[in-house]
Amino acid sequence: MPATLIKPSTVDGSLLYFSPPKDGSRPITRINEDANYDSRYNWIPEQHVVPIENIRGKEDSYTLDSAGFQYHHHTSKHTSFLNDEEIEKEYYPESTDLIKNLTGATKVVLFDHTIRRRRPGELDSDPSKRQPVSQVHVDQTAQSAASRVRRHLPESEAPDLLKKRFQIINLWRPISKPAYDWPLTLCDFRSIDRTKDLVPIALIYPDREGETFGVKYNPEHRWKYMKGMTPEEVVLIKCYDSIEDGSVSILTPHTAFEDPTTPEGSPLRESIELRALVFYD
Repeated sequence: MPATLIKPSTVDGSLLYFSPPKDGSRPITRINEDANYDSRYNWIPEQHVVPIENIRGKEDSYTLDSAGFQYHHHTSKHTSFLNDEEIEKEYYPESTDLIKNLTGATKVVLFDHTIRRRRPGELDSDPSKRQPVSQVHVDQTAQSAASRVRRHLPESEAPDLLKKRFQIINLWRPISKPAYDWPLTLCDFRSIDRTKDLVPIALIYPDREGETFGVKYNPEHRWKYMKGMTPEEVVLIKCYDSIEDGSVSILTPHTAFEDPTTPEGSPLRESIELRALVFYD
């Protein structure tokens, strides 16, 4: 094959990692607060350029239990993604069935979704204007995952469900066009050091407190993405797994990134992610 036709399988991506507060205080992020950056965060993003492998063509070798993420081809019946009520009525049921089929779960509870549309220069000021997240993160800690179960399930069910295996899984899909622009990259769970790389960050809401993981830079991290994901392709992202004995992956650091090989003129990225509580008997 002529050299001009060989496409590189790995690109260099600039990712923003977590750096702890300089004064040693508890890391916090204030959510939904009309304030400038300095008052919303007390920690510092730290930029690192890392190799990110395009695994298209061999994506089937990455599974939820091994790497912490899993790609799948699935054509959605719902295609507009413009109205929250329609999304909940039409997209939620088919997504519930898809997650059950791919995981073998007996119960799936979708607890929210986020539409992201990249709009350069606009502020990420309210839920209707969410943009791709450019910070390496994990959505849940063990503490916040259990809190999610208690928050979204009846008091009569939650205690018993927490005694069995449960997960939090995000279902991510491009909307209307392939996601060449600012694609999603995921870190293979097998390449992270849970004891050193992950730092809990308190999420301070006006009415409650949550928790997520910041991720510190580690040169051993192995980053993957599937270039040009289409609306007929999804990726399941494991945010938490209650099995913590080392037999399966527990979570997946992830972030959007600017792909330097994005074709010129590519449409701005649009995507939807669903968040699901996933239970097993």
